[in-house]
Amino acid sequence: AERGEWADCSRCRRAFSTVFMSNMTFFQTVVAGDSWGLLALPVIEASPWCAGIFIGALLTLAFGVLNLIVVVMVDCFAERRSKDIFARADEMDFQELQDKKGLAKMFERLDRDDSGSISFEELERGARRVPEFRNWLRVLDIDARDLRQLFLIVDEDESGEIDVREFIDTMYRMKNT
Repeated sequence: AERGEWADCSRCRRAFSTVFMSNMTFFQTVVAGDSWGLLALPVIEASPWCAGIFIGALLTLAFGVLNLIVVVMVDCFAERRSKDIFARADEMDFQELQDKKGLAKMFERLDRDDSGSISFEELERGARRVPEFRNWLRVLDIDARDLRQLFLIVDEDESGEIDVREFIDTMYRMKNT
């Protein structure tokens, strides 16, 4: 101010007169965005190291506000999506349909004689030779010793063979429990 930098500015003479006034000036310049050309640039020209303070504070504020806006938007959309039970039910129905289609294909690979049902021997052979079924059993933590028990569980009508409906329904329930 003594050098005539801010001759037309009534506040500039007292802008840095006390710590409180310096903080107010800094707030006005960085947060409110006022007086960059009037105040910050002459200060930076006089002491170039001050550029780091002004620009650092401005970038921190700008990115902080942008991050806050993004967080609020993402949170709102996530909450809205979680409350959308109809969409979630549709997604679950679609996933169930896909899983059951996969089980139907697996059943076809297990049914070696194309009889429309699986015997215990076909189930044992499939556990060794059909990779999808072997992986399914692994996920369910069923090994060769448990195959007889699995067969009895899946054979709901106790016919001695597993039909496609029994296989798909029981295996799907076992996966989702």
